[in-house]
Amino acid sequence: MIEPLALVLYEKLMPGSQLVNRLQDLKYRVLPVNDPATLVPCAQQERPMLIVADLVCSNGDVVSAIRRLRQTQETKHIPVIAFGPDEGREDLREAALDAGATLVVTEAGIVSHLAQFLDKALEVE
Repeated sequence: MIEPLALVLYEKLMPGSQLVNRLQDLKYRVLPVNDPATLVPCAQQERPMLIVADLVCSNGDVVSAIRRLRQTQETKHIPVIAFGPDEGREDLREAALDAGATLVVTEAGIVSHLAQFLDKALEVE
């Protein structure tokens, strides 16, 4: 069986590398992405099963990238799990939900509860 592909948009080594390792443990192929501007073209080309994105990025606007994913025919169906700072920045988490993120979780919870978040994000409605 072919392992499903997950795109992981991150800049910070922690928890980014932990997420990559955890997804691989859960039998996902992982393609790291480090520039929000390349997220939509990469998703169009690679056709991932899901995207996990760190909302804090110094070289681009992740919320806008999520919005572009939702506005693009080929990528609007892809579940997006966004994560952000544990405290503060509620505005960023709300903006990600408004942009179309499937789930928005904290940085502390993303690695330890990843399997449950994947189950939730991949639920068929």
